Parts: sequence; C-alpha cells; structure tokens
Amino acid sequence: MSQRDTSDARPSGDEMLARVRSETASQRGRLRVYVGMAPGVGKTYKMLEEAHRRSERGTDLAVGFVEAHGRPRTAALLDGLEVLPRLRIEYRGVVVEEMDTEAVMRRHPEVVLVDELAHTNVPGSPREKRWQDVEAIRDAGIDVISTCNTQHVESVADAVETILGVPVRERLPDDVLETADEIELVDMSPHALRQRMRHGNVYPPDRAASALERFFTEANLTALRDLTLRFVAGQIDEELEATVSDRGLARLAPVSERVMAVIDDSDACRRALRRAASLASALRAPLLALALETPETGRYAVERIRDLNTNVEYATDLGAEIVHFEAASSIAGVTEIIRRRRISHLVLVYSPRRAVGGLLRPSLADELLQRVPGLDVHLIGTDKHPEAATR
Repeated sequence: MSQRDTSDARPSGDEMLARVRSETASQRGRLRVYVGMAPGVGKTYKMLEEAHRRSERGTDLAVGFVEAHGRPRTAALLDGLEVLPRLRIEYRGVVVEEMDTEAVMRRHPEVVLVDELAHTNVPGSPREKRWQDVEAIRDAGIDVISTCNTQHVESVADAVETILGVPVRERLPDDVLETADEIELVDMSPHALRQRMRHGNVYPPDRAASALERFFTEANLTALRDLTLRFVAGQIDEELEATVSDRGLARLAPVSERVMAVIDDSDACRRALRRAASLASALRAPLLALALETPETGRYAVERIRDLNTNVEYATDLGAEIVHFEAASSIAGVTEIIRRRRISHLVLVYSPRRAVGGLLRPSLADELLQRVPGLDVHLIGTDKHPEAATR
C-alpha cells in the first residue's frame, strides 16, 4: 500500500501563523538615519517629530532607545510614544541602561526608534555595538529610525582626528550607512549651534562654556560641517548613480567629485597617480585608477608589462580603487569607464598629437574632451622631449 500524498493538505492555523511570521522576518527592515555634524543640531528632535507623525497615521511604532540628554523639549516629545523597557547591566558597581534588543524583537513593532547608531554598549551586553543591535532588529523584519554624527563614520573619523586633533573612539563602519535606505541631513550653521549651546539648549551651563572653548569652536564646527556635507553628498551621488543606471541617463553629471588616473607603463605615470591622489584628498573624493587592456597592451614587451604592473601596485599603495577593463581601444575604454563611474576629474600622462597618413591625430585628452562634456582633464608632462608632431 503506497503512502498517502499530503502535499495538498491544508495547513493548520498554527502552521499558517508560523509561515506568516517567517515570511515577515525574511523581509529585512528598512533603515532611516538622521545625520548631523555634531551633538545639538536636532537629530533626535527630528526623529521624534517623525515618530509622532507616523503614530498619528496609525503606524505601530515604539521607542527602543532614545536619550534626551537632559534637554526638556526633546524629553517632552517622548510623551505619547510607547517606550520599551531598557536592559539594566551592572558594570564596575554601576548599573548602566542599554537597549533591550530582544525585547524589541519580541514586541515586533512596525517601526522602532534607536538613537545614537555608533554607540558602544557596556561590557556584558549581548552585542558590542548598537549598530549590531540594529542589524539584528532589521533582520527580524522591523524598520529602524536612527541618528548619527558624521565624525563617528569610519571614513570620516580619520579626517576629524587629523583636522581637529580630537580622537574619535566610537566608530561606525561605512557599510552600515551604505546599506541604509534613507539618510536625511540635519544641518545647522556653526554660529547657530554655538548660540544654542550658549543658551543651554545642548549642554548644562557648566559644560557648555568648556565645550565652546575646546571642541565647539567656530573653526572646528565649520570643518565638521564641511565633512558632513561632503559625506552626505557622496551618499546622494551613490543613490543617483543607481537611478542613472536604471534609467540609462548616462549623460547626467555627478553631484560629487570623483577622480580617476589612467595607468600606463611610463615613469610619468607615478607623478600622475600622486597628482590624482592629492586632488582626491583635497576634494574629499574617491580615487580610482584605470588599468586598460587593449590589443595594443597585449603586444607589450616583457619590460613594459613589468613597468605597467609596478604602476598598478603603486596606485594600490596610494589607496586607489583599481579598475581593470578590456576595450578595443584606449579612447573607447577610458570613455566607457568615465561614464560608468561618473568621473569628474581625469588625470593623464600627456601624449602629443601624432601625424598619421599626413594628418594630425587628436590626442587622447582632445578626444575625451569632445566625447565627455564637462570633464576636467589634468595633464602631467613627461621628462622626454617628443619628436615634432608634424615630422
């Protein structure tokens, strides 16, 4: 007697509920982050205002962790919101409160507020970093709204330490924000933020005076604001790139700077790479280095291939992203990568026009300027004296 086929049997109510929960959990929660240049610009306040708007529209929302920092207007916005209990952990004789991530997932609201994304949890917590808590919550299918100061982002933290001479101990990996679905800038002029501090709206009066003299100087805040605006512009540009790619808008200019050098086998290539690295650093822009493979490079002698590989290694040492690309010709390959990666500045080793069949052949720079309007081309001279183009 054959076994009974139960594949068409209707699942029980418990099985259907378990299936719905599994499908819900498999849909990863969205992440929205309010980003600002420093404490006091209003990130938490904006987040709480959004929470009230969503709650009024019927969204199932809860507060996982929000720190008011003694600011009465911020604390007042917690009224009317469901605040989940915190996890209490004793550390060195002191009880510290952290977000109870497991309680958030058990409650499973549609949206949860989690302040200070870069925060380091007290030792003894289930996870070391709050962003790891947020990742677990998103994996459970819950949307998260959070806040972050840009100086805590890994790629910006080093610049902050260099410019301001202030150590940044709490760090947030860049890819956490790169995977965020939405980033909203909360901006404020340095003068306005310093006024807020003087009025006691950021720190208590005894702390405000010291902060204004040391960290929150006009120069420091200006530098932080500049870094923040560049960082957010870079995030917007990445989102725009996806739109450009999806819609085929290849001619749309980038909204932030991108620098690329073309690698060849010449000695001057190293100067070009150093110039590109310096330019990228000054612009706070990504640095790319293009290593083209064309029919011509396939015919290189062993010495030229060795010199080319040496220059690729040099570009890597400078921190460049190496882009390997095969193309029918140099002009076709360089043009394609400029458009794909939306390059705004190109650094080239100068190559003069050459006579071909009695006619002057345009240089690579000439052709690129014709094909890619708006591109800035930086030419690096060689130490050699080229033969006359008309000879």
